[in-house]
Amino acid sequence: MISLCSPLQASLPTALALGSFDGLHAGHQSVIKRITTTKLGIPTVVSFWPHPREVLYGESRLRLDLPSEKAALLEPLGVKQLVLVPFDRLLASLTAEEFFEQILLNQLQAKQIAIGANFRFGKDREGDNSTLIKLGKRSNVEIIVVEIIEDSKGRMSSSRIRSALKAGDLKTTNNLLGRPYVFRGAVVQGKGIGKEIGWPTANLQVDARKLLPSPGVYAVLAKEVNNEDFIPAVMNLGSQPTIDPRAPSATEVHFLNQNIDLKGKELIVKPVERIRDQKKFPTLDDLSNQIKLDAKMAISILT
Repeated sequence: MISLCSPLQASLPTALALGSFDGLHAGHQSVIKRITTTKLGIPTVVSFWPHPREVLYGESRLRLDLPSEKAALLEPLGVKQLVLVPFDRLLASLTAEEFFEQILLNQLQAKQIAIGANFRFGKDREGDNSTLIKLGKRSNVEIIVVEIIEDSKGRMSSSRIRSALKAGDLKTTNNLLGRPYVFRGAVVQGKGIGKEIGWPTANLQVDARKLLPSPGVYAVLAKEVNNEDFIPAVMNLGSQPTIDPRAPSATEVHFLNQNIDLKGKELIVKPVERIRDQKKFPTLDDLSNQIKLDAKMAISILT
């Protein structure tokens, strides 16, 4: 795993790609690739944590990739370290020039900086790529501006991926990501009702900062973190309208035709296709019969 660190812990000097890079789609990768073959500095990706809009506007910004996931995805691209700049009100008050000098020059000793054409920085987003080019020339830092990648439906963006995922459209999500969307969670103690009705589930505790698909029932592939092979499964994501409508949202995974002791394990889940909406059933027997149909559908999708 590549290094995941703060600016003060980074290896220096750096050749850095600067941006949020949530999802690491093709547009992001086109920026990052520009700094991975240089000899000017250590190939570095620099992002902010938490997201600026969380600090400035109190918005909840769930992530397609958590920092540890992003680090794992960056390593095959040739990146050597992921630097997370702590974003707070003090950082937000820096002008574009102050940010460039204090963070990029003094702390990170940047020798080369790559950004997307729409990147903005500094107080009130005052700085753009032309600002960075001027600052770079003055300090002898090479600035690379990479044009936005577009397809037939518009520009490649994290927003498009999030919209598809929130709609439960895994095919579009995966196409835009260029890889399967996955999440992970620790198996925690549930109420055991699934086992009572013949469908034991692994109840997952997922990092609350991770963006999940829309509520519903899904055909998924899942595995223990340390195993190589994914196993077909069916997942309920969201509330439990039949069992306890007032309970918090849950993530429940049932491995198909498998009897596995998952207590205390961590699972990786790869949603493949949304089967149906959630529904409240009159009885637990009705729920069990529907899960049987869901399982058959999942098997036909996954095999």
